[in-house]
Amino acid sequence: MEMKDKLLYEGKAKQVFTVEGNPELLILSYKNDATAFNGEKKAKFQGKGRYNNLISAKVFDYLHQHGVKSHFKEALNETEQLVEKTTIIPLEVVVRNVAAGSIVRRTGIKEKTIFNPPLVEFFYKKDELGDPLINDEHALLLTDATESDLQQLKEMARQVNEYLQAFFKEINLQLVDFKLEFGRNAHGDIILSDEVSPDTCRLWDIATGEKMDKDVFREDLGDLVTVYDHILTRLEAKQ
Repeated sequence: MEMKDKLLYEGKAKQVFTVEGNPELLILSYKNDATAFNGEKKAKFQGKGRYNNLISAKVFDYLHQHGVKSHFKEALNETEQLVEKTTIIPLEVVVRNVAAGSIVRRTGIKEKTIFNPPLVEFFYKKDELGDPLINDEHALLLTDATESDLQQLKEMARQVNEYLQAFFKEINLQLVDFKLEFGRNAHGDIILSDEVSPDTCRLWDIATGEKMDKDVFREDLGDLVTVYDHILTRLEAKQ
C-alpha cells in the first residue's frame, strides 16, 4: 500500500500528495467540492469525491485497454488513486462533438449542432485569467509546447474521443464534449493526466436527453450526487 507523504497541491476538486519513498508517484485525493463558472459558484456534495474517483478510474482502465497512455496506476480506495507524476502542460484540450455550453454563447452556433469532424480547442490554464480560449500561436508563446507537441495533443484528444464515445454509448450516454489535460512524465513522454469524469465531460442521456454531468449543478437542474450515482451504477452493471 502506497503511503501519502506531503500535500503538494490543492485544487478546486482534488488534493495532490507525494508518495513516501517514491518521487515518481503521486496520490490524487478527490474532494466533495463542486465549482462552476471559474470558481464563482461553489458547493459541497457528500460523496461526490468517491464518484469522481471511481468513475475516472474506470475510464482510465478502459483507455489503457485501448493503448492510451495516462498517468493512472490504480484506485487505492474510494476517494484516492495512485498516478505517475507528470509536469502538466498548461493547456486544457477541449473536444466538442455537439454544440453546447460556452461555444454556443461565444459564437451563436445553435445548441445541439453536430460537429463533424469533432472540434478541438485549446484553453490556457490560468485561473486569474479565467482559462481563456487561445489559438496555436498563443499556445506556442505561452507554454513550452512545440508545434509538434500541439499536433500530438490534438491527435491524442481525437483518439480519446473515439474511445470515450463508444465507452459512454455502452451505458446509453452521448458524449457531447469534454476537457483533457496532458503532462510530461520523467521520460519526457506526453501522457494523459488529471481526471476524466462527469466533472470534465458533458454527457446527455441518449433516450431522454437528460443532462448527466456537472451541468446539473451549473444550471440547478437536480441533485448532482444522484446523477453521478446513476452513471457509476450503469458502469458497474455493464462489467
